[in-house]
Amino acid sequence: MKIEGHRFRDRVRMLAPLFVLIATVWALRMVVFAAGAAPSSAWLHIISVTVTGAVSILLAVLMIHHRRFGSYTSVVVAVFMIIAWEELLISAAVAFASITGTVNVYSLPRYSFGKAPWHHVAAQLTLVLGFRAILGSAMGCLLLWMLRRVDPMEGQKVHGGGHKAVGSRY
Repeated sequence: MKIEGHRFRDRVRMLAPLFVLIATVWALRMVVFAAGAAPSSAWLHIISVTVTGAVSILLAVLMIHHRRFGSYTSVVVAVFMIIAWEELLISAAVAFASITGTVNVYSLPRYSFGKAPWHHVAAQLTLVLGFRAILGSAMGCLLLWMLRRVDPMEGQKVHGGGHKAVGSRY
């Protein structure tokens, strides 16, 4: 299936460095916790998958704009892919901790609000994924709109502070 002329494989290839960045931060957070860092330590607050995901969304929008990889639909798809990757990693850590009877930084009660591990996984893959995808898409589309106002793409002419697409669907 193609969206705006690009296959899923093309999107994964473009976003691959961001997926690696998120996975690296996820693993680093697990290692720091396993090394004995307290759950309230500054290191675990600095090393954040959520913040890395937000930065990744901004970088993805910049790539979409500068590579002329699509429009707002491409932003929404990229945001969903990034957030889904984050939530899958976190859910895998919670599920692993539940299955093995261990504790990791993602399975701490402070992050699951006292719910059972499988409720935590279900919430990550439904509520959190949906809410963050909507919020991230709004943020990403706003950024793309601002980028197009400041740096119109080739084939666009600026008239009276706005821009019109000439021969383009943007």
